[in-house]
Amino acid sequence: MPLTLTLSEGVLPIGTEKQAFARLCDAMLKWHGLAGNTVMTPNVTGSIHIVPKGLTFSGSQEASAAWIEWKVPSFAFHARDIQQGYFAEATDILHELSGKKLPKERIWINVVHVVDGAWGINGHAMTNAQLVEAISQG
Repeated sequence: MPLTLTLSEGVLPIGTEKQAFARLCDAMLKWHGLAGNTVMTPNVTGSIHIVPKGLTFSGSQEASAAWIEWKVPSFAFHARDIQQGYFAEATDILHELSGKKLPKERIWINVVHVVDGAWGINGHAMTNAQLVEAISQG
């Protein structure tokens, strides 16, 4: 379940990017009731992208910002309370780590759902049912 965290250069103090990434992943697992799940935890992956100052935009104008994007199976983030809870917590995490300098209105979050059967783990294309079965064992 990859997370892509994209940040304008300087929105977080140097060295806190990894902390932000870990906290966002931990929050996603927590909101899905999967904290500590031995199958899911190692499959929460991703990357951090730092975009140079002057190359991120809002409203067609240069702006410092952050973007949190998850690619997940269609059963993830399905419940409204999970969506609202995670989005609020994730926004708070980045706002807090920025020293409250990054305004909450400059933090965007979206979720992309993967087509059922197109989830690759260990070289196998897994369906949602197969993922749920594997997760239930962890």
